[in-house]
Amino acid sequence: MAANRLPAALSDRLPFFYGWVVLACACCAGFARQGSAVATLSIFIEPMSNDFGWSRTALSGAVSLGGVLAAVVAPLIGPLLDRHGARMMLCGAVLLTGVSVALLSTIESLLAFYLLFCVARMSFAGPFDLGIYGALNNWFVARRAFATSIATLVQMLGLGAMPLIAHFAIVQDDWRAGWLAVGATVLIVGFVPNWLLMVRRPEDLGLVPDRRAVATAAGDPEPPALVEPVFTRAQALRTPTFWLLSLFTLLVYPVQAGVSLHQAPHLIELGLSTTVAATTVSTFSLMSAGAGLAFGALGRRVTVRATLVLIGLCQGIGAVVMISIASAAQAYVAAAIFGIGIGGLITMLPIAWADYFGRRSFGAIRGVALSVQVVAQAAGPVLSGALRDWTDDYTLSLEVLAALAFAGAGVALLTRAPRSI
Repeated sequence: MAANRLPAALSDRLPFFYGWVVLACACCAGFARQGSAVATLSIFIEPMSNDFGWSRTALSGAVSLGGVLAAVVAPLIGPLLDRHGARMMLCGAVLLTGVSVALLSTIESLLAFYLLFCVARMSFAGPFDLGIYGALNNWFVARRAFATSIATLVQMLGLGAMPLIAHFAIVQDDWRAGWLAVGATVLIVGFVPNWLLMVRRPEDLGLVPDRRAVATAAGDPEPPALVEPVFTRAQALRTPTFWLLSLFTLLVYPVQAGVSLHQAPHLIELGLSTTVAATTVSTFSLMSAGAGLAFGALGRRVTVRATLVLIGLCQGIGAVVMISIASAAQAYVAAAIFGIGIGGLITMLPIAWADYFGRRSFGAIRGVALSVQVVAQAAGPVLSGALRDWTDDYTLSLEVLAALAFAGAGVALLTRAPRSI
């Protein structure tokens, strides 16, 4: 209770809805989250491989093992989110990621790399995801798409910034300085706002989702009323919608992680410079940010099903275009197309789970679904890295990932809102 005294006092004095403060906290956590993103790690693959002689498959395995750990942890911590809120979950995630990533600057063995990066990656895939979207979905219903799109924008800005922070630190010194710079950024941006200002639900401050009070304050237009579904985890598991969304997740997330991790080394192998590779990663990230805003602006004017289909198609087309890149301009085009799919995925999939199954048991339901997501994310980098090591280039890898994305678009066509049980 003591932890909520500052937010409660603040809420009484603010001329606007406290949910916007919660959104700002979630954005800080989302920016910090990108310290252990696969796109950030992709900047380190070339210099670390050169120093230690590690294969791409070996480096990719740390991403995958961290995802497996998150798959084990997510169903256990999901109910804790419903009971206690996002504050402790996000603060813990920031500390684990920042400290682990900074300590990567000290490693001398593959085992040490695995121990540290697996912890950071587990935090990325489990507590960060549940905490960020659990907070937003508790505080926003009618404005859920808009709030989530803002969080996506900041996460993608972080995904664009972290590889550049790493790249410039590496250029100035070495890859060890790169990890230190990324770890410091995670801790500085992510911890304090969530420790001081994050609150579990609007009801904890006498508020309701989307606005300041049950009776809308003068000058604060009331958002359209929406009837929320109410599903328990057991009820959700009995619906076809749960399993179709899970299958969609299983198909598209290997594409997201596999392309994100290996795009920089792929471009370097095609003869492009390290600077072009780094700016291509940032182009993909910035395009993802813009796409997230666009999907949020669409709000509820387009069905969730239609957006999921578009996401799968953009991922597939982007992967196909990446196969035969011959110039920096082509690399940026491919990254932009793929970025639209990623921005849409990060924005719309959490919204789909919340819109279809409601706020009450979001953490418990999303925790189970997140196990599927992080296993799929774990498979993507290893699949892509193994196919590259087998064929000596990324052509077959990108063809397989494109096929998965197009299959995901087909599954998305079948999804429908579940009927109440």
